[in-house]
Amino acid sequence: MAIGIRGLGRDRGLASRVRGRVAKVLGRLSVRPVTAQVAFLDDNGPKGGGIRCAVTLRLPYRPPLRVEHTAGMPRLAFDGALVALERQLERYRERQRQGRRRPKKYYAAQRLLG
Repeated sequence: MAIGIRGLGRDRGLASRVRGRVAKVLGRLSVRPVTAQVAFLDDNGPKGGGIRCAVTLRLPYRPPLRVEHTAGMPRLAFDGALVALERQLERYRERQRQGRRRPKKYYAAQRLLG
């Protein structure tokens, strides 16, 4: 799996932290993601303001998951985005779990009639 990071410049400490934390969160998934992209954007440019962190995750046979968080510093923006990503992945896991527990309507009817 490839983890891409854009917009950090030369901050290698934060880049290694981002790679490690994203790999740890994605390691708990049952399916291996194809790519994870983390982008840091300055909302107001040189005028100052918030830093936005956007995390895009591409899973096979699923639409991409994208979460964003804005904070005053890149590390805080990443931490907020990672919390949102964990919440989104928990919903994804719960949907998978519910789909396995209850068979589909027509599948169950076919089994009863057949």
